[in-house]
Amino acid sequence: MRQGLIACITCELLALAIWIGGLIVLVAAVIPAVFNTFGGQDSGGFFLTRAFDGYNRLVLGAATILILGITWRAWLVQQGKADDEISRTEWLLLGGMLLTAGVITFVLHPQAAALQAQAFASKGDETRKAAFEAFFQMHKPVRVLYIVNVGLGIALLTVRVRSWIFVKE
Repeated sequence: MRQGLIACITCELLALAIWIGGLIVLVAAVIPAVFNTFGGQDSGGFFLTRAFDGYNRLVLGAATILILGITWRAWLVQQGKADDEISRTEWLLLGGMLLTAGVITFVLHPQAAALQAQAFASKGDETRKAAFEAFFQMHKPVRVLYIVNVGLGIALLTVRVRSWIFVKE
């Protein structure tokens, strides 16, 4: 049972690392590299849309691992086979992450990608400008939600680490 719990927690930590680290790498390294290398807004934009599609798929996999892990740990506690109760904060943070990721992945990102494709396909300066304005207006909440989701992920990681530290005062 102990080895299974160690494996479970390790998988959860790897899922959080992918969730948090993946977005940090995209924002801090990939986005600047793309726009400094590709030479055009269209090709760079399409590339980044595909990169974020891939990140969103990784997040769905990470979400599955996190759900399975927290559910299994809760079941172990209920069965009396583990002592480490899952806090309400941990449940709420995971729920917030899942909700935010779901809104991004299934609602906002597809809409933004469609607007982006429409903007790139637009002919004429005024039409293209209006299409890009619509895209950037849609993309603002997506960017904010990605940042919120990383913050929630870091908070969840902090809650997990705090549960392992026993300090006598």
